Amino acid sequence: MKNIRLVSSAIAAFLLCSCSFPTPYVTAQATSHVSPAHTKGRTYYEERGDIVWEVPTHRKLIALTFDDGPDESKTVAILDLLKQYDAKATFFVVGSRVEKLPDIVKRERKEGHDVGNHTFHHPSFHRISPNKALSEIDQCQASIINATGTETHFFRPPGGSYTDSLVKLSKEKGLKMILWSWHQDTLDWRKPGVHRIVNKVLRNARNGDIVLMHDYVYKSTQTVEALKIILPELKKRGFTFVTVSELLDNRATPEGLIEVNK
Repeated sequence: MKNIRLVSSAIAAFLLCSCSFPTPYVTAQATSHVSPAHTKGRTYYEERGDIVWEVPTHRKLIALTFDDGPDESKTVAILDLLKQYDAKATFFVVGSRVEKLPDIVKRERKEGHDVGNHTFHHPSFHRISPNKALSEIDQCQASIINATGTETHFFRPPGGSYTDSLVKLSKEKGLKMILWSWHQDTLDWRKPGVHRIVNKVLRNARNGDIVLMHDYVYKSTQTVEALKIILPELKKRGFTFVTVSELLDNRATPEGLIEVNK
């Protein structure tokens, strides 16, 4: 009986200690449509500048990013809205779609927006082979060059999945891996409703945020409608909408940054 009581006490103590520790970054990341790295967490890559989630800055700057396009109607509508509010953004394009709609990507560049590599076919990168990953990146890069005449230096893996080997490959190809602020994942690809998208962005807006949205969501214009509310409201609050390039140029160097990725 005494042994049973001792075992019970030990189990209770273990459970209490387990509940006392905060949830690690990787858990928060995994719940936000992102696969965590297999070996190292956010802090490791962020300190080295290998991956960017957001950019520390004292200025009221925010970077809107749009994945999975171009789309012949939604991307055009978004570009029109950005022009209306004198806003710049970054489009992470899918190469197979770029080949079908090169003029839209050309317009993105012409109007001062960044264009980033989001692979050619948008496959899952959770367990992708190195050769397949390389092919996806290279094909997308070629499609961007063919459409705009210039290459990109930004890469966003589908779903935000990354590993040590993918980070290394990205650096070897001269591409900075850009993810997004965990508090600014709008989940617009789930079609949650216009107001949920709006509230996610407005309630969490901070200096240096990178906001994740999509300019291609099958049979949904919710992102476009949400931008009609987000753009004027954040502008009214004093925010300036910039490209990822501009955001990085306004980085306030944090303490502890390890300069190894120049």
